[in-house]
Amino acid sequence: MPGTNNEIITTDLITQNIDFTERFAQSIQTLIRILGVSRLQPLPVGSQVKFYKSTLTLADGDGVVAEGAVIPLSHVKRELVDTKELAYRKFRKKTSAEAIQSAGYKQAVTDTDTKLLREVQNSIKLNLVDSLDTQNATMTSGATFQKAIAAALGQLAVKWEDYDIQTVLFINPLDYYDYLGNADITLQTTFGMQYIQNFMGFNTVIMTSTVTRGKIIATASQNLNYVYASINGEMGSAMQYTADQTGLIGIKHSVQDETATIQTVILLGGMLFAEQADGVVIAHISETTDPIPTANNTNNEIRSWLLRHNVSSSDLTGFNKDSLLSKVTSVSISESTSESLANSQSQNGVG
Repeated sequence: MPGTNNEIITTDLITQNIDFTERFAQSIQTLIRILGVSRLQPLPVGSQVKFYKSTLTLADGDGVVAEGAVIPLSHVKRELVDTKELAYRKFRKKTSAEAIQSAGYKQAVTDTDTKLLREVQNSIKLNLVDSLDTQNATMTSGATFQKAIAAALGQLAVKWEDYDIQTVLFINPLDYYDYLGNADITLQTTFGMQYIQNFMGFNTVIMTSTVTRGKIIATASQNLNYVYASINGEMGSAMQYTADQTGLIGIKHSVQDETATIQTVILLGGMLFAEQADGVVIAHISETTDPIPTANNTNNEIRSWLLRHNVSSSDLTGFNKDSLLSKVTSVSISESTSESLANSQSQNGVG
């Protein structure tokens, strides 16, 4: 029950804190579920989170070894590319007595708390995109939005071909709507981001303005992790933070008599990141054509090109480089013929 004349009392603040933390926890847990993240791991604050990439060097001969001969060694090297410390992120605001008197408690405190929550969410989104958008990712490109997505999907198929993966794509909303035009597509929203599932070969597509326009970022959900320093425990109890059951976020409201204000403090220590940096694919939307691979390209690069040009992955298993290049020639001739036919029809008024 509120105090006399609707004044704010301590129990009102506690109730608001519980509602705030529960809403945030549900929102980020929905995002984690949509992304397909299966690992939600609490760690002590100050823990070192490490990012790796793997390099594979195959032995000469493409696995062909004479009877009785020594099998040459292939080499896999796992390199540490970055380390980040798991730290608490802290946000604070104050609302004056005059603002509460003028606008009312809900508008002055509760509504501005919601705006602060959005900034906290944006901070997490920025950190996620920053962890994905690194120079250690596999780079590719496509002349159009659709071709860039196909290129990313092809690279993922090569990178994770021995795994049963769920694919995740991050794109800028402007690129998405430029491609769709006026098409009627149903989108859903969570954690301040729109998303769609089972679109253009990807299990989940996340739209966020934190991704640079003209760039798309893709990875496997199995590559994503969420670690957090729990707010629950001795620190949360000592400082009287209200936290959700998992301890993903803590909030505290307090009356500051010396300044005649109500203070809101938010504390969280979560990090959503890709563990394998080279398991991320970044595709740029460009106006350049996709170069036709040659003998100077690796088998994986040739396979990626063929996948981007709509060759089924089942048709690329077990082929050596000469056979793959033969397929490249066939695809190139087919695409060239189709393009010439389309140009001819256009010139003759056939459409």
